[in-house]
Amino acid sequence: MSYLIVDVARARVLRDVGRKAEGLHWLAQHGHAIPRTWVAPAAVVAGLEDDARRAAVRSWLTTIVADDVRYAVRSSADVEDGHVHSFAGQFLTVLDVEGVDEVLEAMRTVAASVGRAEVVAYANGIGVDPVGVRMAVIVQEMVRPVVSGVAFSKNPVTGLDEVVIEAVEGSGEQIVQEGRTPDRWVYRWGDYLERPGAPVLEDHVVAAVIRETRSMATERGRPVDLEWVWDGRQVCWVQIRPITGLDGIRLYSNRIAREVLPGLVKPLVWSVNVPVVNRAWIQLFEELVGPTDIAPEQLARQFAYRAYFDMARIGEIFELLGMPRESLELLLGLPRGSEAPRFRPAVATMRHVPRMLAAGARLAAYGPHVRGELRDLASEYAALEAADLVGLAEPALLERVDRLMAVTERAAYANIVTPILMNLYGKLLERRLAAAGLDPRTTDPAVDRADRALFDPREALDELADVVAELPPEDHAALAAEGLAALGSRPGLAQLAAGLETFADRFGHLAASGNDFSSPSWREDPEGLLRMVMSHPRREHGSSTLGWDAVAPYLPALERPVLRSLWVRAGAFRVYREAVSFRYTRGYVLFRPTLLALGQRFVDRGLLSSPDDIFYLTLEEVRELVSAGDAAVAPTGLVASRRAEMAEAESLELPEIIYGDDFQPRPRVAGAGALRGVPTSRGHHRGAARVVRDTGGFAAVQRGDVIVIPHSDVAWTPLFARAGAVVAESGGLLSHSSIVAREYGIPCVVSLDGACARIPDGALVAVDGYTGEVVIESPAG
Repeated sequence: MSYLIVDVARARVLRDVGRKAEGLHWLAQHGHAIPRTWVAPAAVVAGLEDDARRAAVRSWLTTIVADDVRYAVRSSADVEDGHVHSFAGQFLTVLDVEGVDEVLEAMRTVAASVGRAEVVAYANGIGVDPVGVRMAVIVQEMVRPVVSGVAFSKNPVTGLDEVVIEAVEGSGEQIVQEGRTPDRWVYRWGDYLERPGAPVLEDHVVAAVIRETRSMATERGRPVDLEWVWDGRQVCWVQIRPITGLDGIRLYSNRIAREVLPGLVKPLVWSVNVPVVNRAWIQLFEELVGPTDIAPEQLARQFAYRAYFDMARIGEIFELLGMPRESLELLLGLPRGSEAPRFRPAVATMRHVPRMLAAGARLAAYGPHVRGELRDLASEYAALEAADLVGLAEPALLERVDRLMAVTERAAYANIVTPILMNLYGKLLERRLAAAGLDPRTTDPAVDRADRALFDPREALDELADVVAELPPEDHAALAAEGLAALGSRPGLAQLAAGLETFADRFGHLAASGNDFSSPSWREDPEGLLRMVMSHPRREHGSSTLGWDAVAPYLPALERPVLRSLWVRAGAFRVYREAVSFRYTRGYVLFRPTLLALGQRFVDRGLLSSPDDIFYLTLEEVRELVSAGDAAVAPTGLVASRRAEMAEAESLELPEIIYGDDFQPRPRVAGAGALRGVPTSRGHHRGAARVVRDTGGFAAVQRGDVIVIPHSDVAWTPLFARAGAVVAESGGLLSHSSIVAREYGIPCVVSLDGACARIPDGALVAVDGYTGEVVIESPAG
């Protein structure tokens, strides 16, 4: 052996020393303060039972171990601090060691901890062979800890761009081994989302920890998990490792989805809408960045029949555009501080510049294009609308669905791009008007455009409301009592009847949701249409918004021609937006009669009980019924089960943001007990609570139970193999409960004060390892 020990800070190259020592070496090389540290490589440690090797190591120790210094002897195994498994807290650490012989004995103790029963069980549980573990040992001068803690450059549970710090007075071993509840700070973009009331650490030290944590993550090129010690003068860093498991986090949001697909979405609507709309989105993305591997169904998914966008996939697109992935969080409606990332192009964006410029040129000329597209869409939809569905066989009806999907995909693209351009031109105009001292809210660049009323039902409703307001009292009373029947029997209502018919011709295709063709349109509910007109408030004539003639005198004379052009374009795109939306919804609603006709064919064949049962099947299932012909099996059970699921889903409570594919919606239960702790291991689980106050209660735990415990240490490890989730009264991100739960892949919530008393044994509970919420859904028994 050419060397027995290595000074970590001075070494140029480290071999066979484990990731923990390599991390300390990296910290020293990058100018971050670490305690004076040496490491005995695994080959040396493996020979400590040999007398000659032990004598050699002892001789070496006499050259560095001082009589008046205390040392920490720590493990540095090759399996620790990895990207998948951390082994945090599994191997022994010996603190406050004095003298050469004591240090040597501590090294043997740490090396031997590889064979501990708890470590072997842990390794086997996560699929690691404990026999092959190579153990190096670190000898480190003790830093007298005033405060010890951990820091994460990203939230290790949710993956959000937050610095998380936990700290305790004295040694950090209290967090890992003793399960002590630490003080906790969560820092996001310049603001603290969470901070303790009476902290153990002064603000300037917390700020220094945050600053260095972010710096290390940037230098390292990946999110980092750190351990540190504050000795009253400076922060010393004692460990750095990657945050494990962030790549697999899925993040879903319905913040945008609920605007385009609100409420519960039936299977057939989902299987038509998602391919059509998402293909249009992907077309736009690929025009900017080139081909992607993203499929339409990957952009969205359903939870309890509600639509959510997969923000992780959208994050991939952000990265293709060269923007930081963290920018995505701005779309989630999360708190944004003074240091929030901005949508700024990065170096990676440069490779897309030619394509983006070409796409920009096309979009700049999109006005004439969208006018032509509107004419073409109107023509194609008119031909489809005029077709007689009565004589069409099932295959022909399916062909009509496919044709509708192809045309509607073009309409969906226009329905995406036009609002984007409207907002762009609108924002540019607002800035120029504000710079001239005008309030943009008092202006409307489309106020003088006569074509605006063609696509917006509000003005037509205003006109009908005026007609209703002028009716004599007796006609009002007849309408209220008889509804539509009064229109045909009272001459005084002839004008209103004609107006309603005209309105239904123009706007009768509209429905509660323009993206849900299973919903009846206004035309299908004439009584409802009449009630809407009668309840519509009478408009106030005149407009308080300013047009160009009123705005122009306030603008600099030299800028007026340019601003006039911008004003016209902004106004035009407000109208285009309404026109495209009008055309899209008018065409989209044609799916409804087509699919209801197909549903009727299935009823005639005895496959369905009613035509609208078809909306509870997917498009692929509909195709299979058509292709199977007489051999088709009636899907009545499937339809019934989905109807029941959707009825049940009405009462489920779903958040705006969902973490993880294993999310389990919970019912809205009156008086349900909701508790909240600190989430430390991600996941969702629902199961029976089993309160375990000491190791004597292990036998009562069944596989899948939610174990509710005061805290845990290594002796509790076997219990976690049976648990479905963990709730602990104390602890933090590096408590034993949290570490082992993460390694076993089960959700964990800690620092839930009084959990053992507040959660009844045997109660059905739902544990959310992303938010820290523990809900008692039903009492014990």
